Amino acid sequence: TAMRILGGVISAISEAAAQYNPEPPPPRTHYSNIEANESEEVRQFRRLFAQLAGDDMEVSATELMNILNKVVTRHPDLKTDGFGIDTCRSMVAVMDSDTTGKLGFEEFKYLWNNIKRWQAIYKQFDTDRSGTICSSELPGAFEAADESGNMDFDNFISCLVRLDAMFRAFKSLDKDGTGQIQVNIQEWLQLTMYS
Repeated sequence: TAMRILGGVISAISEAAAQYNPEPPPPRTHYSNIEANESEEVRQFRRLFAQLAGDDMEVSATELMNILNKVVTRHPDLKTDGFGIDTCRSMVAVMDSDTTGKLGFEEFKYLWNNIKRWQAIYKQFDTDRSGTICSSELPGAFEAADESGNMDFDNFISCLVRLDAMFRAFKSLDKDGTGQIQVNIQEWLQLTMYS
């Protein structure tokens, strides 16, 4: 049963993931190093990030939780019990490419753009507009989501953040593009610690 569920999850996510090629967030750049060729959209996002991140110009797990919970309250069509601190810590851990324990601008932008993309996918599969994805809407892939076979928005995003990180980690180790990797125990622990 667990293999069937895992297979369903991988199949459903692979179908959604085929629409984009996950790349790790670019290296962090200091706010003062803004390139003149940035689009107006990126400049606006950078200003928003500066307001959200505060003086340290990084988003902590607590700040991420507050941001995401403010955003989801504006979307009554998304059923959620809110993003918890553990979920946000996990998101920060898997997106924190420079291991500062917080998200810099590029890391946050990467996460934010993915959340927007995944929100669209979530709404696409929520065909009955219940605010959840039920097992009949996402062919059996999320049967283990809860007792009734439903997955709410925050759990959906958490699942995709982890899967994205796992795909990126695998691709970084699959240098030859063979679809197979060999890892030692230290690499395995590092790969799976936050996924």
